[in-house]
Order: sequence, then C-alpha cells, then structure tokens
Amino acid sequence: QVTLVESGGGLVQAGGSLRLSCVASGRTPSTNAMGWFRQAPGKEREFVAGISWGGVPTNYAGAVKGRFTISRDNAKNTVYLQMNSLKPEDTAVYSCNAGYYGGTYYRTGNYWGQGTQVTVSS
Repeated sequence: QVTLVESGGGLVQAGGSLRLSCVASGRTPSTNAMGWFRQAPGKEREFVAGISWGGVPTNYAGAVKGRFTISRDNAKNTVYLQMNSLKPEDTAVYSCNAGYYGGTYYRTGNYWGQGTQVTVSS
C-alpha cells in the first residue's frame, strides 16, 4: 500500500513561483517512480512531470519544460515540483502519482494523492 500526501499549493501572481511536495509512505516493487499530474476545471487530467526514484530518467510535458523542475529526496521519501514563471493557464489541482518507468516514459500507477490547488492570477 502506498500513501501520498501533497502540499505547497496556493495563490500566486503570474510570473511567480511555488514548490509542491509529495511525501510517499510505503513502496512496492511496481512503483519505482513518481509523477505529477494536473487537472484544470472542465479539462482532463494531464501529465506534468515524472522522475525515477533513482533520479533518472525524468520527463516533462511540453507546456512546462524549462519552467518546472521535478526532483526527489530519497531519504525523506519526498518528490518536489518547483514551478517557476507561472502562468494563469497553470491553474489546476496538482496531484502526485506513484508509478513506474516503461523505458524512458513515465507510466501511471494506481496510487494518487488527494491533490493541492494551484491558482495563478493574471
């Protein structure tokens, strides 16, 4: 059983920064990576970034590449999402997922956090 708890969301002006955290308790051999996803109102959930617990590989969605950075601290069982140069279109509920890598691409697992709201004002 894997439990994920996110934190760090909030309200920020366009151009600002936020750092999200996801603390994971419990792992299974099938979950060797973590990913961040987001869902805006009226839209489907979309992949944002993924990282292996070993540090590589990492993946980013095109819309956030160069602005967001995913990292992990194995000692704390925590994955971070540093979000810089935020835009109003980044507004969404951000959730972390415990998944795995199939080759160089992140694969969604069955474990999700409760989500944290990020709102970017213009």
